[in-house]
Amino acid sequence: MKKILQNIYLTLIIIFLYAPIATLVVLSFNDSKTRSKWGGFTGKWYISLFKDDAIMNALYTTLIIALLSALIATVIGTAASLGIQAMHRRYRTFMMGVTNIPMLNADIVTGISLMLLFVACRFTMGFSTILMAHITFNIPYVILSVMPKLRQTNKHTYEAAMDLGASPVYAFFKVVFPDILPGVLSGFLLAFTMSLDDFVITHFTKGPGVDTLSTKIYSEVRKGIRPEMYALSTIMFVSVLLLLILINMNPSGKGHDKARAEKTMSNRRRFGRVLMTRVVPAVLTIVVIAGGFFYASRTNISGKEQVVVYNWGEYLDPQVIKMFEEETGISVVYEEYETNEIMYPKIQSGAIAYDVVCPSDYMIQRMIENDLLAEINWDNIPNIKNMDETYMKQSQQFDPGNKYSVPYCWGTVGILYNKTMVDEPIDSWSVLWDEKYKDNILMQDSVRDAFAVALKYLGYSLNSTDLDELNEARNLLIEQKPLVQAYVVDQVRDKMIGNEAAIGVIYSGEAIYTQWENPDLEYVIPKEGSNVWIDSWVIPKNAPNKENAEKFINFVCRPDIALMNFEFITYSTPNKAARALIEDPDIRNSEIAFPSSEQLADCETFRFLGDKNDAVYNELWREVKSK
Repeated sequence: MKKILQNIYLTLIIIFLYAPIATLVVLSFNDSKTRSKWGGFTGKWYISLFKDDAIMNALYTTLIIALLSALIATVIGTAASLGIQAMHRRYRTFMMGVTNIPMLNADIVTGISLMLLFVACRFTMGFSTILMAHITFNIPYVILSVMPKLRQTNKHTYEAAMDLGASPVYAFFKVVFPDILPGVLSGFLLAFTMSLDDFVITHFTKGPGVDTLSTKIYSEVRKGIRPEMYALSTIMFVSVLLLLILINMNPSGKGHDKARAEKTMSNRRRFGRVLMTRVVPAVLTIVVIAGGFFYASRTNISGKEQVVVYNWGEYLDPQVIKMFEEETGISVVYEEYETNEIMYPKIQSGAIAYDVVCPSDYMIQRMIENDLLAEINWDNIPNIKNMDETYMKQSQQFDPGNKYSVPYCWGTVGILYNKTMVDEPIDSWSVLWDEKYKDNILMQDSVRDAFAVALKYLGYSLNSTDLDELNEARNLLIEQKPLVQAYVVDQVRDKMIGNEAAIGVIYSGEAIYTQWENPDLEYVIPKEGSNVWIDSWVIPKNAPNKENAEKFINFVCRPDIALMNFEFITYSTPNKAARALIEDPDIRNSEIAFPSSEQLADCETFRFLGDKNDAVYNELWREVKSK
């Protein structure tokens, strides 16, 4: 019985550890983009992976930073260990305590501290700042690995070599270094692993055009992780698994086989030494040299004009960038962010100078009020004539006079419901409080979106700052909470496609995609009204390439380019000329993508309510989530 329980326990551990990885591997061969629906077996995501410049650049950046930072940190950390070991015991203890502080510190503290240091020293955020940051937080881990080996060495052996006429350098490499080599290698591998896995420090110290795999994946959260990422993760997992299998294949045998096994192990150790002392340095050298040419070709060292674009993740067709570069000769440095709240501090701090940014309506208002935006020279944007006047007027709610912004995408927030799971037509927010749909309701995990639903249902403005109205909305959300299956963001898409819920609050652009995957889904803007949002192009006041920024904005306002972006992201385009080019009449006349003025009559755009009112909203939302 004990053995049976042990086997069950071991099986459960293996399942918990490897079931997620198995799921990831299976999804990498799923023909459907959504993880909630099996569309058949395919290998196209592996082909697409190696054709995706953004992912390949992120992968290469991740590897080059991990290798360089680990190598440099290993050299510095080993030298520091030698110095610490030579200190008096009291000072050595103090220095080890100081060295351990960065490892005990939260990564976010280290990341923000380094970012502030780089800003204060006027460093340009980019590849170099990430590399310096990774070296900094890797050094303590190298010291931690090397110090135990140094304590095991016999200093008298080193002194004897010196007495026999060896130079200090020769004596170190022939006597001391072989003894501490396992610690040095362990430190290098630990530093490499820590750098490879880092997100927080990279996020705070990176600049435009530089992404690692962690920041790239994080920037895609708004649209959901692409299947290409599943394919890449599968390749990495299989590579590591094969390497571990090769390393841990131990020969065994008896009698004559035992001698053969010992010889095999001896050959394997010799191979390991050759691998670590010759092959790895050679590979590192090749990667570093290749990386140098790679980054030299991408920088502006030749004086080539450029424009630095800061946009939402997966919010622009990559082909548009290539076309713009080919037609104008202007190089595009493209950077992605996840939320308005992450984007805003970077613009406000001035740590990174972007040329074009794509915030949402209320954030544009905030940026205007804080004098962060430059007025647009409309003479440089003749394609503005393609914009529907309706959205230009709508934009005046947050940009009076249309001085600072050009509409890019727009949409609504509404209810997506499964017609096979809901036995009545839905036209009101009230269904979200219907007890017969308990545990089948998905709400947006967003303070403004959640309160907008409650406020509009109560008949108030979604920009209300009246404390009585906000408390009433909070109480309504608390009342609703037992009925809610989950508070989600992009997951509502996959859950609704997979029939995991009956009703969900969703953005209209996502609703279009879900209907392609599951025709049983229906989208509606409730009769009480909702949020109509507009994301627009703006130019920060400190933009170094303002004219190039206006050329880029004018380019994306061109009808054929606007159509490409609409088909890529499925969010509604305010470009009336682009809409006329849509071939599919069902899409061109879709009430989801292009609702009528009657449907939008009671819809509002979000406005920036001020820091004080934002704090009130956040506090009330915390009360809702904590109940």
